[in-house]
Amino acid sequence: MTLRNLGLLAAAVVVAAVACGGSTSTATTTGSTIILGAPLGLTGSLTKESTLTQQGYNLWSDWINAKGGIVVNNVKHPVTIKYYDDTSSANQSAVLMQKLITEDKANFLLGPYGSAATATDAAIAEQNQIPMVEANGAAQSIFSQNYKYTFGVLSPANKYLQGVLDMAATLNPKPTTIALLSADDSFSLEVADGINTYAPTKGMTVVLYKKYKNGATNLSAEVQAAKAANADIVLNSGHLLEAIAINKAAKEQKLNAKIFAYSVGPSTPDFITALGADANYVYDGSQWTPQVKYTPAFYLSEADYVAAYKAKYPGLGDPDYHVAESTAACLALERAIENAGSLDPTKVRNALAALDVTVFFGQVKFDSRGLNIYKPMVVEQIQNGVHHTVYPASVADAKPMYPTPSWDQR
Repeated sequence: MTLRNLGLLAAAVVVAAVACGGSTSTATTTGSTIILGAPLGLTGSLTKESTLTQQGYNLWSDWINAKGGIVVNNVKHPVTIKYYDDTSSANQSAVLMQKLITEDKANFLLGPYGSAATATDAAIAEQNQIPMVEANGAAQSIFSQNYKYTFGVLSPANKYLQGVLDMAATLNPKPTTIALLSADDSFSLEVADGINTYAPTKGMTVVLYKKYKNGATNLSAEVQAAKAANADIVLNSGHLLEAIAINKAAKEQKLNAKIFAYSVGPSTPDFITALGADANYVYDGSQWTPQVKYTPAFYLSEADYVAAYKAKYPGLGDPDYHVAESTAACLALERAIENAGSLDPTKVRNALAALDVTVFFGQVKFDSRGLNIYKPMVVEQIQNGVHHTVYPASVADAKPMYPTPSWDQR
């Protein structure tokens, strides 16, 4: 066939396509479904926190699918998130993460809840060279393995309670002594180590540092030791169930302090549900609260995010930071895929490494380890059964209720 005839044939094909409703424009079309994998502790000791994580993931998947999916080179790719219950076991989480990659053909990975499971899953992501964006593993030890495929959107563990000390240093009378209790898992120990290092810089002294077994809920001996220390501040570095147990024991044994602050637990609605009025006055360091003020580059504002959460999960109150940071992990992955213009895992990994974007959760940017050291934390306090941001003053919606009244004066 001559070149002239080839040209005529091509023109005829274009005309026919237009006549049949086709188009030569770059209109967006629908492509393959992107599969994301996430093992979560939907049963076991981490059920509450894992459920919050899943809520954050699902808020984003609803939103992105309502838009038709993630756009890659004018092709919209719907998203599905495949979940498995890892029973709050780090080893089981790694097994299921491998299953998600091998059997379910997950394109990309979302993290589990907890530093222990995130650490085992990061090894699986690295072995398979599949990017994992995680929001609930804050231990820096996860990021000291020279991994290239794991990225954490949350502030690191050593920052969790430092804001409480920053706030305490502004109060009158200034508290100067600390009783520090800590679970023995990697996350909790990093939080505690951060306090031991940071306290002297604020003119404070750790007069008691006592460790307990991760997941323990009989902590009477630890609380008794804290009472004997007679410290101004009682800190707990642990998780929800441990925080509830310590607060109950503090009341039973009449442990009084000017400040009670726990790394994980008070920000969740379950803490208030479990303790009622006894939850009042407790502080925590929080990755996010509805009061933070950021200008998001895309997705929802803080107010719209809270409204979306309440619409999907009525009766649960405001979303806590576990929910928000989990949504932020999805947003980071979404933007990296868009920036990469590809579903190739290596290209998306490189786009994650170069990412620098602000969303409702704050700045998402990763250092050379894949850790987000750029986003600050805030301090909140439970006042009259309601969470309030109390520090820093620039985002606070209430002032600290200080000092905490003794148990017999509440």
